[in-house]
Amino acid sequence: MNRISPKALLNSKWTKREVVRKEKHFVVTEVEFDEQQAVSRCVISAVMSRNEYEIDWRELKQSQIWRLGWH
Repeated sequence: MNRISPKALLNSKWTKREVVRKEKHFVVTEVEFDEQQAVSRCVISAVMSRNEYEIDWRELKQSQIWRLGWH
């Protein structure tokens, strides 16, 4: 399991273990917090295609899907 703090999400770099549509490397480009300082929105952007996807930030903790950093 990847360990990451919600406050450290913005601009963090991630590698998806399974390449889909030639998208492997991603950067977290937007993080929004609610009144209780919980993450309410997280957007990642593919480096090569610049496609953006809104995801549940907890998905990044799953080490079988994501690796922290670019590999």
